[in-house]
Amino acid sequence: MKVSCLILAAGIGSRLGSLTNDIPKALVPLLGKPLIEHQISTLKSIGVNRIAIASGYCSHKIDSLGYPTYFNKLYENTNMVESLFSSIEFFSNIKTDLLISYGDIVYQKKNLAKVLNSTDEISLMIDEKWLDLWSIRNENPIEDAETLKIDKEGYLLELGKKPENIDQIEGQYTGLIFVKQSKIKDFIEFYKNMDRNRIYDGKIFTKMFMTSFLQSLIDFGWKIKATKVKNGWLEVDTIKDLQIYTKLHKEGNLNSLWEIDN
Repeated sequence: MKVSCLILAAGIGSRLGSLTNDIPKALVPLLGKPLIEHQISTLKSIGVNRIAIASGYCSHKIDSLGYPTYFNKLYENTNMVESLFSSIEFFSNIKTDLLISYGDIVYQKKNLAKVLNSTDEISLMIDEKWLDLWSIRNENPIEDAETLKIDKEGYLLELGKKPENIDQIEGQYTGLIFVKQSKIKDFIEFYKNMDRNRIYDGKIFTKMFMTSFLQSLIDFGWKIKATKVKNGWLEVDTIKDLQIYTKLHKEGNLNSLWEIDN
C-alpha cells in the first residue's frame, strides 16, 4: 500500500503518573503490549510498512524501536502540531499518501482501512458512537468531549471547541489524519504561512492544538472529510483509562469498543 505513516509520540503523558517515569506515553502497555506496538501491528497488517515516529520525551526509548525518528526539541512546551512539523523531513517529498496518527491511541484494522480508502484530499477518522467510550471513561462525558459539526456533504465545519450541549457533538475526532500525496505540499505551505503571533484557541502558535490547526484549514476553505466509524478504537490518557479497559477485557466486554485484531 502506498501510504507512509507518522506516529506522533513526543508526549510525556503526565496524567499517567508513575507509568511514564522513564518511558514516553506511547510505550505505556495496554493489555501487555505498548500502545505504539498495537498501532504498528495494525499498520503492517494492512500493508503500511513505511513508518516513522516523532519523538521527544525519553526519545532514546523510541529510537530503540528501530524506526526512523524525528526529535521535537521543544516537546516539553509544545503539542502535536510542533511534533508533526518537526518531522517535516519525513513527508515533505514523499511519493505516497500520508497518515498521521497520535501515539496514544489504538484502532482496528477495519477502521484504518476505511480511512485509507477515502478519496478526499484530507480526511479525519470520526467516531459516530463516541458516547459509548466517553460514558465509561467520564462521569460527565460532555466535560471531556469537544464540539464537532459536519455539513450535509460529510465535510467538517467545526471541531475542538468546548461544547455547551450534546447536540454540538456529531462525533469525536480520534487522532487519525489522512492526507493525499497531491495535497501534502499545500499542507506544509499552509503551516509555514500561518501567523506566528496569533493566539489559537487560547494558545500561542508553538502550543497550538492539532484541532486548532485543522480548524484553521477549514476556516481557510479546505474541505476536510469526516470518515465515520462506529467504535473500534481506544484513547489512553489516564491510569483510570487503563484500569477500565483491563477490567472490560477480563470480563469479555471490551470487544464492543475495540477488538485486538493482530
